[in-house]
Amino acid sequence: MELAGELTGAEITVRCLQEEGVEYIFGYPGGAALHIYDALFRQDKVKHILVRHEQAAVHAADGYSRSSEKIGVALVTSGPGITNAVTGIATAYMDSIPMVVISGQVPSTMIGEDAFQEVDAVGITRPCVKHNFLIKDVRDIAPTIKKAFYLARSGRPGPVLVDIPKDISFQKTTFNYSDPVVIRSYNPPGEGDMNQVRKAIQLLMTAKRPMMYSGGGVILSGASAELTELVRLLGFPCTNTLMGLGAYPATDKLFVGMPGMHGTYEACMAMQNCDVLIAIGARFDDRVVGKVEHFNQVQRKIIHLDIDPSSIAKRVKVDVPVVGDLKRVLNQFLVELRSIKQKPNAADLAVWWKQVNDWRFKGGGLKYNNSTEIIKPQYVIEKLYEVTGGDAFVTSDVGQHQMWAAQYYKFIKPRRWINSGGLGTMGFGLPAAMGVQLINPGATVACVTGEGSIQMNIQELSTCKQFHLPIKVVSLNNRYLGMVRQWQEFFHGNRYAESYMDALPDFVKLTESYGHIGMRIDKPSDVEPALREAFSRKKDLVFMDFQTDPTENVFPMVPGGKGLSEVMLDPNMPHPEVEDL
Repeated sequence: MELAGELTGAEITVRCLQEEGVEYIFGYPGGAALHIYDALFRQDKVKHILVRHEQAAVHAADGYSRSSEKIGVALVTSGPGITNAVTGIATAYMDSIPMVVISGQVPSTMIGEDAFQEVDAVGITRPCVKHNFLIKDVRDIAPTIKKAFYLARSGRPGPVLVDIPKDISFQKTTFNYSDPVVIRSYNPPGEGDMNQVRKAIQLLMTAKRPMMYSGGGVILSGASAELTELVRLLGFPCTNTLMGLGAYPATDKLFVGMPGMHGTYEACMAMQNCDVLIAIGARFDDRVVGKVEHFNQVQRKIIHLDIDPSSIAKRVKVDVPVVGDLKRVLNQFLVELRSIKQKPNAADLAVWWKQVNDWRFKGGGLKYNNSTEIIKPQYVIEKLYEVTGGDAFVTSDVGQHQMWAAQYYKFIKPRRWINSGGLGTMGFGLPAAMGVQLINPGATVACVTGEGSIQMNIQELSTCKQFHLPIKVVSLNNRYLGMVRQWQEFFHGNRYAESYMDALPDFVKLTESYGHIGMRIDKPSDVEPALREAFSRKKDLVFMDFQTDPTENVFPMVPGGKGLSEVMLDPNMPHPEVEDL
């Protein structure tokens, strides 16, 4: 590719990616994007990963981003190419994942004429992107792509779409990527207001029953070390949301587990009954606080730290808001706490911890009735944790297996737990694992899935073969759409409408047909040996089809429309009564 003079729009697009340091781009070619694909072919800095479905391209870019501090990039064609990508874009949007999606479009002269493979990409994606652009002039490609990367990574991150008509991709202009990005209406916050920080600290010092509640924003801002230091300095109970797992180490004594619908009993009760709650990069969503009216029955003071002011007081009343980049804001808290040399009341904190530990005792921790006859899914995750030493990147699909992975795999580092939290996208796990494996070569990557979810993007086993990705697939196969079946058991009179997975494939043979190694595991005694053998195969993708108990349910559980203190515990486990608040 020529490096001076005029370049085509396609060549400029690729040069922009090079300037941004993009290592991998995930995509699927089509007519409207062929000039861009030709430009990619004629260089070797940006490597293209050919997926087998556009949804998988975006999920792979998503996993690439979540497991690193880089921006994932996907490239799709017009029409069905971009519509297939929408689920992946919405997945990233709900979880605030930085990403740039480049889509080909029909020639600009044909837009609005219902041309072959024409859809309004900007209109379709508007509700599920941070921003999107339709390029109308070849001279706009470079500054627009630069804006796209800036918008994707700054402030509250998110996906940004750049739609490039085919004719503009072969028009020519000079290339310039040196101009700074200036967007008058967009000014992401930096440090928090120091007066608000001081108010928050004084409120924390008066708390008798404090609670620290952190979410995915801590991980996205790279603030896990600061959060950990703050929690240990204060000595308060800490909970991480599903998106925040790993932000604070799960093995630490101050960690009370995940809150919410399938969180621990102690986390739910402490969230509900605390008198001062500090929320850090979390959004009080329905799966965390349950029914808002029930949550608000307890008079508590709430401190909310977030980079996005629109997230503050969106669902609950907030007493002390602090808007800013979490890494910088938490550093402000640490500096101020050290300077005032004030400590929380030790006696009050001891009483509170006794109550929290009583709840932990009553809830029984995360326990289940294991079996020597049938494989329990929780046991598989426990053994996965042991075999990998807790150091794997774990992606998941969505359902019971996702919740068991979140509960029983103790994440001690950020960016190791990769899952679709906000949108709950089945089919996410395998393509996300591809992105994780590519950006973390040599790392141990496990995809926890179910027999329902894995079939939604199982064609990506072909991509894994082509690019030699040694992912380990851990399928908890219970022959049901497990979470659907669980809700039908609890709330629909055991009427299992369309939740039974009939006519399942032989996953071992299917995996082998793609050129990988398949295992079927039927006995509990074979679980650990199978995992150890699979993870010893450093260069191979291994699909482990664990035949698990189809009747097992995820506990604890806060039913939809209920409050946190209305959590259901496993009726088959002992739960001694203790005195609640």
